[in-house]
Amino acid sequence: MTYATWQDFHAAQRLVTLPAGSVNHLNVSVRYIDTGSGKAGTILLMHGIPTWGFLYHAVIPLLAEEGYRVIAPDFLGHGFSDKRDRFDRSFQDQARMILALLDRLGIERTHVVGHDTGGAVALILGIEHPAVVERLVISNAVCYDRFDDDMLDFGHPLRWNSKPVSALLDALDESLAMGLSDQQRLTVAFAEGIKAPWSDEEGKLSLLRNASALNANQTMALVDRHHTVTAPTLVLWGEDDPWQKMADGQQLASEIPGARFQLIQGASHWVQQDAPERFSQALLDFLAE
Repeated sequence: MTYATWQDFHAAQRLVTLPAGSVNHLNVSVRYIDTGSGKAGTILLMHGIPTWGFLYHAVIPLLAEEGYRVIAPDFLGHGFSDKRDRFDRSFQDQARMILALLDRLGIERTHVVGHDTGGAVALILGIEHPAVVERLVISNAVCYDRFDDDMLDFGHPLRWNSKPVSALLDALDESLAMGLSDQQRLTVAFAEGIKAPWSDEEGKLSLLRNASALNANQTMALVDRHHTVTAPTLVLWGEDDPWQKMADGQQLASEIPGARFQLIQGASHWVQQDAPERFSQALLDFLAE
């Protein structure tokens, strides 16, 4: 099982509608990948902004081949999940969506992997919903009060509403390039795939709304509770990240009891694309411990 294009990945996504009250006041639609036998367990992969489940397109097959059931949803407002301009996109609401999705899928316990803003959601699950989390992996996550200036800039609707979609896509191209150490990994297929959900007016507005939801209060509210995480934890970091610095990952690991910090050298923020084999192997080694 491989995904040659983003269209292949999107075609493999399943669709579920979560009822009003389970996440927010609306029925919300969620797209997700669900693949693999599950003989070795279940892994939940969570992306961040401005990506979607496609970020893990090269990782998912490697994990599924080892017998894991892999669940990779698109967050609300991201990818091909619900993008209506009618609901909150806070980390807490994304966590509620994840819990509702796991409940719908009958998954009581899973390994949790979170990248970027998905790392903040993973921390919420580890702190507030420990019964769900078997093992926890945090990768190049937003934490403390450190947020990417490029993404914060998108969160100013008055600045961006009048700009064409093409300007947004040009800015995304710059971010994709900045977040990769190996520029040969900045393939046309990867760039087109990441940008695909944002390539029309609905997508542009949804990305602006997602960026507007970035709020350091949400991550700072977790800091005093990092020490309450009970799941075995790996903090897995691409060393060249220009936004989420290595020191943040090291500090986070020092505050979570028993957590191990592991560096992926020669990789940057989009570590799943920069070094998918090494990223996957680090996950598999940790989960096999």
